[in-house]
Amino acid sequence: MKNCLAIITARGGSKRIPRKNIKNFLGNPIIKYSIDAALQAGCFTEVMVSTDDEEIATLALSLGAKVPFMRSNENSNDFATTAEVITEVLEMYKKAGQHFDYACCIYPTAPFVTDFKLQHAYKMLIEKNAETVVPVVSFGFPILRSLKMENGLIKMNWPEYISTRSQDLAPAYHDCGQFYFIQTDLFLKNKKLFSDNSVGYEMPESEVQDIDTEEDWKVAEIKYSFLLEKNKGKANV
Repeated sequence: MKNCLAIITARGGSKRIPRKNIKNFLGNPIIKYSIDAALQAGCFTEVMVSTDDEEIATLALSLGAKVPFMRSNENSNDFATTAEVITEVLEMYKKAGQHFDYACCIYPTAPFVTDFKLQHAYKMLIEKNAETVVPVVSFGFPILRSLKMENGLIKMNWPEYISTRSQDLAPAYHDCGQFYFIQTDLFLKNKKLFSDNSVGYEMPESEVQDIDTEEDWKVAEIKYSFLLEKNKGKANV
């Protein structure tokens, strides 16, 4: 098996939800779900956490991940991109004499990520020779029938579809914000997570939830609890 690195990105600062990356989610620090999924997937040579925070680093080590170096101040602010963080990690490993053929960036607030999903995405990356594999979910309603507000009045973004039945419109998708599987050499050439050779891994809406606010957090816990019940206590959904 070729070298494959799991990168869990968990900086310390979080404005909307303080200490978000280690906040308790249904009995566990939320980052534990991402670390456990990566460790159990069996496709990673190493599972590491990229952080600028000593408390997060200590917790990550206790959960079985590695923290071979701390994240730079440059990539620890609100404006650092995921691609920049991944690049820094790969370059730091390169300086230490380690090269990885593949890598997967997993967000620390992604409790719906499972070992099965990571295994499947890894298989898709190799079999399709994709540059990246990105989990996606369809919008609940066709965006071609979406509305906008102008001075309190509603108008269609695409009025030509006002009479088109929703079932006759092609579905649209958005990034789940859970993980990105990449071929490292190709990624380092253009530093992009989306390319003309990015493959979508479709997820059901019940297994996707952005967590940016306290309300999002509660919704995520409700969804996760529903999935546990549905799967008779098994978190591998």
